Amino acid sequence: MTGTNALSVAVELATRQRDDARRALQHALGAQRAAQDQLQVLQGYAQETDARWGMRGQATVAPEVMFHHYHFMGKLQHAAGLQSSVVGDHEQRVALAQRQLRDAEVRLASLRKLLEKRQMEARQAQARREQKMTDERAALQHRPSHHGH
Repeated sequence: MTGTNALSVAVELATRQRDDARRALQHALGAQRAAQDQLQVLQGYAQETDARWGMRGQATVAPEVMFHHYHFMGKLQHAAGLQSSVVGDHEQRVALAQRQLRDAEVRLASLRKLLEKRQMEARQAQARREQKMTDERAALQHRPSHHGH
């Protein structure tokens, strides 16, 4: 049974590792959602700002104001570009966390299967031992006794 005890410990450890991997995936998904939300805020703000400037239509705007507007929009687009790369980084982290969870689940399933097999083998071996003992007792009872006859 020592082998099954060691396997039981391995199953417990693999279960904890699987649970840790699941928590890491949930954390990575949360961070990805937050990064995506931030990107959407930046993009939405850029669209609103462009829409407001578009409404001015034929209004005369000083060149300095136009320069500042284009400069600001350039910085906003740059920030959105940086945030897009942050979102991409988070997507990679999520993919890695998904792979790690899948690997942990496969390992756990394999260990559980092996533990079940070993437990079944141990039960079968015990049943064979018990049957052998029963057979030996039955053979001793049916043996003719030679005590003084």
